[in-house]
Amino acid sequence: MDVHITTLAERPGLAGKLWQMKDLWPEFMMYDPVGWSHIGRIVAEFPEYVLVATDGPDGEDVVARGFSVPFRLAEEGRGELPDTGWDQVLLWAFSDLRAGREPDTVSAIEITVDTSALGLGVSHRMLAAMRENARRLGHTRLVAPLRPNGKHLEAAASIHEYARRTRESDGLPHDPWLRVHVRAGGTVVKVAPASMTIGGSVEQWRSWTGLPFDTDGPVEVPGALVPVHCDTARGYAVYVEPNIWVRHQL
Repeated sequence: MDVHITTLAERPGLAGKLWQMKDLWPEFMMYDPVGWSHIGRIVAEFPEYVLVATDGPDGEDVVARGFSVPFRLAEEGRGELPDTGWDQVLLWAFSDLRAGREPDTVSAIEITVDTSALGLGVSHRMLAAMRENARRLGHTRLVAPLRPNGKHLEAAASIHEYARRTRESDGLPHDPWLRVHVRAGGTVVKVAPASMTIGGSVEQWRSWTGLPFDTDGPVEVPGALVPVHCDTARGYAVYVEPNIWVRHQL
């Protein structure tokens, strides 16, 4: 596969194709209200922070996308990477844009690879390109509220223990995606215990997952990093996803 990575600012005509990729995101992930209302704005308002990987004879087949946003971590009332991770950094980025604040940090938001290109090292290349793009834009720090891609296999496990877990063979993180970041120079900083919050009625959760959602308490859902809390008497269920903050000095 001959992959070529550019920014969307360089190839704005590919904006529509970013949303036509076939990916493995669980359906319920599409209903985070912060993400729903802001993810499209990244494409429109931060195209220089959007990466597009293309392949094919005409260089028009989009096989991966990478979203990042600039924000000001040193702003009053901030200073620390937020416990509300992914959602919060999106809100900060667009608040700073509106207020005209000078950003001092870039946050990765998403790296997604088309199912046709999985297992070919494209995600590694996208991370390297995101680091380089942030550096090119004058930044010295890239952070990532990372969604560990092996955690869904053990939803009941503590995210804090999972974030610290390493392999005996080489001391690298147990989680594959976390391992990619550490190999690229990233450092695990902390857990963001409430990085994304998705609430809905039990009927909505049934439609998103195909599960009955007919008992109270934790429900393990395929693709979810932790169980979803279900309250049948009140007719709702809520998923609070934890992420792991990783910092890259550029």
